[in-house]
Amino acid sequence: MLEICSKCGNHEWDKEVDGNTIKCPKCGYEWKFEKLPIYFLTGCSGVGKTTTAIELQKLTDEYVILDVDWLRNVAWPQNDEEENNLIEQIFYLTKDISQSKKAVVWTMAGGLDRLSRAYGKRFFSEIKVLALTAEPETIRKRMTEGRGIDDAGWIQSSVDYNNYFRTHDILDDTKYDTLDCTNGTPAEIARKVLEWLRK
Repeated sequence: MLEICSKCGNHEWDKEVDGNTIKCPKCGYEWKFEKLPIYFLTGCSGVGKTTTAIELQKLTDEYVILDVDWLRNVAWPQNDEEENNLIEQIFYLTKDISQSKKAVVWTMAGGLDRLSRAYGKRFFSEIKVLALTAEPETIRKRMTEGRGIDDAGWIQSSVDYNNYFRTHDILDDTKYDTLDCTNGTPAEIARKVLEWLRK
């Protein structure tokens, strides 16, 4: 909704953004909008993104907290183009929610490498990412015992992804902070996430 020009009706993804002002390149009309941060809570499968998000919802109503998996369940991306489209849809939905003056926190495992190149990033003041991490054996245990996963390839790829987050602070052009959640209950981890959000 936000990017539709009320003067000429242009609804193309071609808007120019300067600060909190959107400009239609077709007719030159300008309008103001709420330019808030967008947050991503990331990490490998089994690290605790969803359980943390559920507890976070109980702690605060300052943010709208959503899980990217519900979008994936509607149409799971099958290729790079569809994966890019998913990221654009996340930005598209979030910028409209932001007009209610609430920032959105997404839980999302993959796609961080696509955030910095997306058209929709221009509608946000910043992209902030927090990667949840844990000891490798903790990941294995949570996946096998907690979720009943017995796919060795999936488990190992999750451990490898987790190790990347633990040993780096950037993926492609997207910088991120990390939070070790090997120990602590989901509620305790959620409180730490809330502290990070409020920084």
